[in-house]
Amino acid sequence: MRRLLCSTFALMAFLLPGLCMPSMALAQGVLINVNVHEHVALPRPIVIHTPRVVPIPQPPVQGTYKIKELSVQVKLQDQVAKTQVTQSFVNTGSTQMEVCFVFPLPYDGAVDQLTLLIDGKEFPAKLLPAEEARKMYEDIVRKNQDPALLEWMGAGMFKTSVFPVPPGAERKVSLRYSQLCRKNHGLTDFVFPLSTAKYTSHPVEKVDLQVSIESAADIKNVYSPSHTVDIKRPDGKHANISYTGKDEIPATDFRLLYDVGQGQVGASVITYRPDSSDEGYFLLLASPEIKAPDQERPKKNVILVCDRSGSMQGAKFEQAKGALKFVLNNLREGDLFNVVAYDSQIESFRPELQKFDEETRKAALGFVEGLYAGGSTNISGAMQTGLGYLKDSSRPNYVIFLTDGLPTDGETNESKIVAAAKANNLVRARVFAFGVGYDVNSRLLDKLVRENFGQSEYVRPNENIEAKVSSLYARIGSPVMTDVSIKYDFDSAPTEQGPAVNRTYPGQVTDLFAGEQLSIVGRYKKHGAAKITIAGKVGDKEQKLDFPAAFVEKSSDQTNVFIERLWAMRRVGEILDQIDLKGKNDELVKELVQLSTKHGILTPYTSFIADENANHRDLARNYREAQTRLGALDQADGLSGVAQRAAKGALQRAENAPSSSSGGISNFAAGRGAGAARYRSLAEDKEVDVTTVLNVGGKTFLRRGNRWVDAKVSEEQEKKAIQVKRFSDEYFNLVKKHGKDAATYMNFDEPVCVEIAGQAYEF
Repeated sequence: MRRLLCSTFALMAFLLPGLCMPSMALAQGVLINVNVHEHVALPRPIVIHTPRVVPIPQPPVQGTYKIKELSVQVKLQDQVAKTQVTQSFVNTGSTQMEVCFVFPLPYDGAVDQLTLLIDGKEFPAKLLPAEEARKMYEDIVRKNQDPALLEWMGAGMFKTSVFPVPPGAERKVSLRYSQLCRKNHGLTDFVFPLSTAKYTSHPVEKVDLQVSIESAADIKNVYSPSHTVDIKRPDGKHANISYTGKDEIPATDFRLLYDVGQGQVGASVITYRPDSSDEGYFLLLASPEIKAPDQERPKKNVILVCDRSGSMQGAKFEQAKGALKFVLNNLREGDLFNVVAYDSQIESFRPELQKFDEETRKAALGFVEGLYAGGSTNISGAMQTGLGYLKDSSRPNYVIFLTDGLPTDGETNESKIVAAAKANNLVRARVFAFGVGYDVNSRLLDKLVRENFGQSEYVRPNENIEAKVSSLYARIGSPVMTDVSIKYDFDSAPTEQGPAVNRTYPGQVTDLFAGEQLSIVGRYKKHGAAKITIAGKVGDKEQKLDFPAAFVEKSSDQTNVFIERLWAMRRVGEILDQIDLKGKNDELVKELVQLSTKHGILTPYTSFIADENANHRDLARNYREAQTRLGALDQADGLSGVAQRAAKGALQRAENAPSSSSGGISNFAAGRGAGAARYRSLAEDKEVDVTTVLNVGGKTFLRRGNRWVDAKVSEEQEKKAIQVKRFSDEYFNLVKKHGKDAATYMNFDEPVCVEIAGQAYEF
């Protein structure tokens, strides 16, 4: 008897995300053995949780496959996405598979021009209506005792004819389709169900996703809440976005938002408010227009301050000189600049700011080439000298400061060094500090940039200084609007009721740069129509730009749930910064523990939450534990000091907050997939993966013993939890009643306790 396996191949995600419905991993593919005599769960790498995460090789069995490579090309134009997906998969089982493609759609007619090619041969696809598809999914889930397909329940389905795949054979499948993307708060919202690739017996060797956007109007904001992407903007009407992964198990769908418009700056606001009785969350995106390379840009002042102390000798100093040369070669006509080199003595390129032209560029390059390392480290004197050259506040001013050591000459008290720099910064210059190696006073650098409107970066011993500085300067080299301020005016929030928004991060916005996108997250009290005003200087002229926004009273779904966790990540970074620079505060420590537990945001000081034996509800004990661990912040230099400030900065500057779909939950951390928690080790200065904390949709799940527990479930709720037998009628009725609000959290491979609509359930 031939074995029929329906395959909606994990990943090929080609499973049409229909109308780009956010967070809808509804178009996915998986190999499913529907032989009446066998129960074969969907293929996924297996890990065990105790005492360590250890991959267990899967022997050749019937009905398993792996995705070898996934390539996705997308063209977005006028809200229409044309997608081509190519996937290579291998039958890793011991017998021939008879497979068919099955991929569900959330909406009939959402996808147009569907073409499926298998090794170059076209296969027809039949559309099954939602009820017929639901019955098929329910039958498959019951038979294979595998809940992973629950997320497809209630969707329509395309099904192809059967084709054979011999054991060990590789097949290349291509899918082409077009679809109309939805609008989300004025932004075009594209979703590709990348998480389908989790159904594979091995990590995917290569994931390559390329998206090109073409628009008749100027493209303003381009943002991915799910992945860290590379964005290139060749001009105002084109954008190229790419994501590449190797040997990973994608655990979250790829999502991309973009908007178009006219004007100097474009802005959009996205909101999320799960509870109308509590404050909501918002994300403000703002991008300056993209100018052609030959268009005139605002003139600026740039001071380069470089450490040449004895510890910089060798490759470090050559890289530092390369960084200085990069900046000098990328200044623009009309910019003013100077170079300050320091050890125990301080030497400047010229006694005053120089106008950048070909002559001064060559002279400055010669000055840099002639520098050599030796002597002590006079940080305070160098900063005061560099800032002393800046006296004109009518144009943007920047200081790029490099050091690899502790202050050993001149003033050595960190508080006095910071106070002196602040007193000498008379033009609101932005200071960007680079700490090189592990022998820097990282707390001093963080204080220095916080008081001087800037940002700190840390260059590890195995990292390239020139690459780090070049990357930063490429981002800040072209200021568009300076001295920026942002105002939020609500129609329903009179001035006497106080600020309508609060706890916005970053809290201090100074400049907008060409090619850089500003993203601000915050909380809001009132709802309804609002006006956002972005004010600042463009050149030497004051400008104000107004944008309409709508703040929802209550969100109808979890489409924008990522905003809540993104805000929490930045808030945690801000809490750590305040504790680090101003000392421990009881309320801040308690809030740190609560946010870490609720949102699964692990830090070196709250990593104990990941302990399966820890009681995440014992706030008093966890608070005391965090208080003790926060003592590590007393270490300002060395590997631990740098690791802590780098980890803190990463949270403060977080740009996305991916979660996972829960199917195959035990495998995500092993595959380094999104949603699996991690934190930075202070002993080794590297990321540590955690398999006992996972972010799924809008929830955090903690592994306790042999099951997963929703962090929002209280002790009282857990005692009254309703026991539901998996794959029973009651089990499937919950999915029918609550839809994705339930299905997202019910397709775990292992026992789980979860809150759904105010009631705790155990599966």
